[in-house]
Amino acid sequence: MTERAKKIMRAYEAEDTYNFPKDGVVAVIRAIVNDFQYHHFGEGEDMVVDARLLYELADELEALK
Repeated sequence: MTERAKKIMRAYEAEDTYNFPKDGVVAVIRAIVNDFQYHHFGEGEDMVVDARLLYELADELEALK
């Protein structure tokens, strides 16, 4: 998943975060959802993101130099 972590960081860095980081945060959220979502067709749910995978991604992002 290290390549995913790098992709997320590239999405953040691609935004103009110098003056206001909101755009970068939004880009990161969209990139994470795009990479980690999967569809679950249970009662009322249509998209799911696994929290364990998000924690692993956070660890990998922290480890990037």
